[in-house]
Amino acid sequence: MQTQTDLSGLVIDWDMTPEDAVTLYLEWGNNSWHAQHKPVTSKNDFSTYFVVNTWTGTPQLSLVRRNSEDCVEIASFEIPEDLARDFMAEQGFNKGVYAPSGAIKQWLQNKYFN
Repeated sequence: MQTQTDLSGLVIDWDMTPEDAVTLYLEWGNNSWHAQHKPVTSKNDFSTYFVVNTWTGTPQLSLVRRNSEDCVEIASFEIPEDLARDFMAEQGFNKGVYAPSGAIKQWLQNKYFN
């Protein structure tokens, strides 16, 4: 797993969501019906994006890289308490895997990608 200081050279797809990634990279869903992302043409096509996993009850932020064969966590981040609390409230305290909120994306960009 990469350290957070090694991330500056990565191309992050800030608009990719977990739902879009499944649609794009799984064999049965590789289409561009809403034309937001180009169709996948080989296993060399990949996206690097953030997800927030709430299955443990505490939101866990991960940077993942997905292609048509695999999804690998390449870094993890601790979300500040106020952002984590707000995120859980926005999600209705439900368990799942979500795209980060606008506030979390802004925090990431300011702290790690400037």
